[in-house]
Amino acid sequence: MRISDLLARPELGLRLLTGDPSREFTTVHITDLPEPGRYLSGGELVLTGLLWRHGPEDSPRFVAALREAGVAALGAGQAWLGHIPSDLVAACTAAGLPLLEVPTEVSFRTLSEIVAPRLSGDVREELGRHRRIVAAVAEGADLPELVALTAAELGVTGAVVSAAGDLIAGTLEDPVRLARAYLAAPRLPFVTGGHTVFAVGRGHRAAGWALACDGDLLDRADLGYELAACVALERIRLEAGRRVERRLTEQLLAAALTGGDAAELNARLRTCGIDAAEPYTVVNAVAADPGERGPDPATLGGQVLEELLGREVVAAAGADGAPAVVPLRGLGVSEVAERLRAGVAVLSALPGTRISVGLSSALSGAAALRGGVAESGHARRLAEKRGGGVVTSAEIYTHDLLLATVPAEIGRSFADSLLGPLLAYDRSHQSDLVGTLGVFLDTAGSWHACAERLHVHVNTVRYRIKRIEELTGRDLSTMPDRVDFYLALRAP
Repeated sequence: MRISDLLARPELGLRLLTGDPSREFTTVHITDLPEPGRYLSGGELVLTGLLWRHGPEDSPRFVAALREAGVAALGAGQAWLGHIPSDLVAACTAAGLPLLEVPTEVSFRTLSEIVAPRLSGDVREELGRHRRIVAAVAEGADLPELVALTAAELGVTGAVVSAAGDLIAGTLEDPVRLARAYLAAPRLPFVTGGHTVFAVGRGHRAAGWALACDGDLLDRADLGYELAACVALERIRLEAGRRVERRLTEQLLAAALTGGDAAELNARLRTCGIDAAEPYTVVNAVAADPGERGPDPATLGGQVLEELLGREVVAAAGADGAPAVVPLRGLGVSEVAERLRAGVAVLSALPGTRISVGLSSALSGAAALRGGVAESGHARRLAEKRGGGVVTSAEIYTHDLLLATVPAEIGRSFADSLLGPLLAYDRSHQSDLVGTLGVFLDTAGSWHACAERLHVHVNTVRYRIKRIEELTGRDLSTMPDRVDFYLALRAP
């Protein structure tokens, strides 16, 4: 079939924006994946709703994937953006790829049905399967509908699970176990517990989704990839809506930190779906993964936080982590913290990724927001100092808060200046002055309690403490010197 055959149908209202109308195509493929190459075999008319386009730089990459796959032409719908962007027209022109503009009122399903009778029986069957599943997602089907349609059309059942172990769609006996296996797997797809697990999209696993298909589909991996791609379409659509919500949250936090008046902040809270009269908490997160190229710690932390607390929560990644305003809705801060701890515990199955989360106290009213942002940031920095985890505001008002706010290089310099002579002595004499010092301070300077814990004679403790004082010029019978040593032992 030729492109000109479609252009000759006035009821379709198609318009050729660039390329040769005499170009022939063999089938229709519907996709909104940013990199659809693996699902294309050549000769297709590709139909896209442009959900993959976030900026002008995305068009050349998408078109290059089509050209490499040998696609015959591209049809772009107007529904998502309201127009066909000029950068897509330019990319198709440069690639010699015909580009059709598909009006909003013409569905991709209609185009597929027009083309289907002109194709062979085998191709029609394949097209029918692909059309009913992919077109359903492209036209608004949600994940439960997709799971049901997949079971009806293909006889494949399964579920979608978040990396934190939340069941997003379908049915699964133990989503937490499967999430841990997904995070720990050295490669995907893989089979575990009677399920074949595919990654959804190409984002970081800590904020990712997994598609678990019942049975062993490794010999039908293309089918699994196709289904995972359909799930990715829905996630792309959800993500597009959340970008608007994140901008609203960013504006709310910026107004709070710059001293916006109460009326403005209350209005912005309502815009974000938060009743200022109801209690809320501010949660701040970062997720560090030194071994993987991907989002910065604040961006990844925000993505993880949104998955841990549900899709109604949005985080605004910035220079100091990713804060989110979270309505408590009858819960206490401690209950939210426990939910976060459970999710972080699941995510600990992913090697190398360290997640740090801080929560403010329960707040109410717009005026409390600025303090809540600061409080959650302090708590998150304390969590980072501890090597990751979840810290609430109730835990931060100790010396740990002071240490967490001290720049790391200053803390190391302080510790080195005080403990350096002891560390050097221990290395050269195979002694344990630093360890003895820590136990001595932990036992409040009790000679006998320190000796019992170290399993040495009390005179040994007295000798070691005297040697510490000689090497450092400090007096461990005085409180100021004890405090200095205590902080030095706990410096980052």
